[in-house]
Amino acid sequence: MLMVLTTTPNREEAEKLAEKIVQAKLAACVQVLPQMMSFYFWQGEIQKEQEHLILIKTLQEKYDDLEKFIKENHSYTVPEIIAFQAERVSDSYLIWAKDYLLESRP
Repeated sequence: MLMVLTTTPNREEAEKLAEKIVQAKLAACVQVLPQMMSFYFWQGEIQKEQEHLILIKTLQEKYDDLEKFIKENHSYTVPEIIAFQAERVSDSYLIWAKDYLLESRP
C-alpha cells in the first residue's frame, strides 16, 4: 500500500480532487486535512501560501495512473506528488482497499 501526498490552494479544489480520485478507483480513501501554511521556493522566490494537504491511500499498481490523474486535474503547474510505501498495514484494511480498487465492476 502507498500513501500519496499532494496539496491544493483551497478546500474546494481539495474536496473535488479527492472525490474524483475515489470515483476513478485510483484510491480507496482520500483525506483532506485542515488548512496549513506552506513555505516553498518557486520562480526564484520563497513563497508563503495557505494550502490543504491531501492524504491518498492507494496500491502500488495504481500509482502511475494516479500521478497522471493528479497532474491532469490539478491547478498547480507542478503539483506536489510524493508517495511513501506503507511499512505495515492491517490485514483487514488492505483487504478492504484491494476489494474496492481491484474489483472488476465500475
